[in-house]
Amino acid sequence: MNNRQMQLVMQMGAGYGLDQGAWRMPGADPAALTDMDLYVEFARIAERGKIQMVFIADAPVLNADISFQPPTYPLEPLLALTAIARATERIGLVATVSTTFNHPYNVARQLKALDILSHGRAGWNAVTTSTALAALNFGEEVPDRRERYERAHEFIQLVEALWGSWGEDALVLDQTTGIFANMDKIKPIHLSGKYLSSRGPLPIPPSEQGQPVIFQAGGGNEGLDLAGKYASGVYANPYDIPGAKAYRQMVRSRAQRFGRNPDDIKILPGLIPSIASTEREALNRRKQLDQYLADLEGRVSYLGAMIGIPLSYRDIDQPIPGELLRHAHMTQDPRSERVLQLALKGLTVRDILAHGVINYHPVITGTPEQVADFMEEWFLAEACDGFAIQPDISFDGVAVFVDEVVPILQKRGLFHQEYEGATLREHMGVPYKYGR
Repeated sequence: MNNRQMQLVMQMGAGYGLDQGAWRMPGADPAALTDMDLYVEFARIAERGKIQMVFIADAPVLNADISFQPPTYPLEPLLALTAIARATERIGLVATVSTTFNHPYNVARQLKALDILSHGRAGWNAVTTSTALAALNFGEEVPDRRERYERAHEFIQLVEALWGSWGEDALVLDQTTGIFANMDKIKPIHLSGKYLSSRGPLPIPPSEQGQPVIFQAGGGNEGLDLAGKYASGVYANPYDIPGAKAYRQMVRSRAQRFGRNPDDIKILPGLIPSIASTEREALNRRKQLDQYLADLEGRVSYLGAMIGIPLSYRDIDQPIPGELLRHAHMTQDPRSERVLQLALKGLTVRDILAHGVINYHPVITGTPEQVADFMEEWFLAEACDGFAIQPDISFDGVAVFVDEVVPILQKRGLFHQEYEGATLREHMGVPYKYGR
């Protein structure tokens, strides 16, 4: 049996699932966008499968035309996770919160409150928002990349200092003497930086795990520094094993540079399972989803650009003509190799798209065993420490993954049978931490 075991995240996708067309699929509830009962149900199903955490991504902006598709980020994640926290017992609760358009004191207070009420199950995905439309919502401009990441370092340090501003044994609660807390152990932090400052302290004691777990999802050298210095979990988007291994090693090396144990950082690439009893049924499911996309015509053009040839929507149900295919080639896009492989098999353009080759995470279109095989191959190759599961359709995809894929992983010794403890840190196998 393999001693190393996967970390799994279940990502909540706007109530419908990751795919834009999921809201129109037969069986989907069109009102799922704001149905908190559904979010809770999905989290409970994930908890039944012993999945370590649920994750709600976010951007503080309506960033798409929603005439024919739902918004990507409908609900404020901390509020949604608060509802989930009260209806679950063990599963971790991770929210994206921006370091660009917030203040450290508010974020520290809100996340620590979630950590307290969930008994140590909260996590924070710290992102450096760079969307111009988001900036307009706050009456600001987007800082340049250097400033965003400098600000992020200050932001995280302030948040951690505020989390630790209340001593771990400061709360006394002695009704006989009337001493509620030891104020000698509750101190202001008095920290100022180039961009941010805060006096503190917070009015909240530590949770069972000390403080929330920090996650990160940025790229480039700046993102690697942020992950290596602060994060215990990293959401990543490699498309193949060599790329995933290289990225994981870069993060681990950066952690060592900052004096940390690289095993205390879990790399969790995104994975989109589209599961059915046969590969053909799964492909048909993807084709139906694609048919509901508002931008399917644009995706055909994009597919052509990925392999350097022009493609027309009117030919979507035909294989790529041989005279065109002779000019096709791999581009800098890491997904282009997969496109060429499928095209050379004679698949139609629609079938190529149905394999999910345009998605920024690998799409596994097939049976539960095929999904488990993919996960096992990446994991045993040490390309990752687990996966962020993003079901194409939530209303059935969450339960199918939990009930049909998880047992296979458990039987193979790749995934745990039970939670390791009560807190998110215990689930992830990362050290207790409190303050800076």
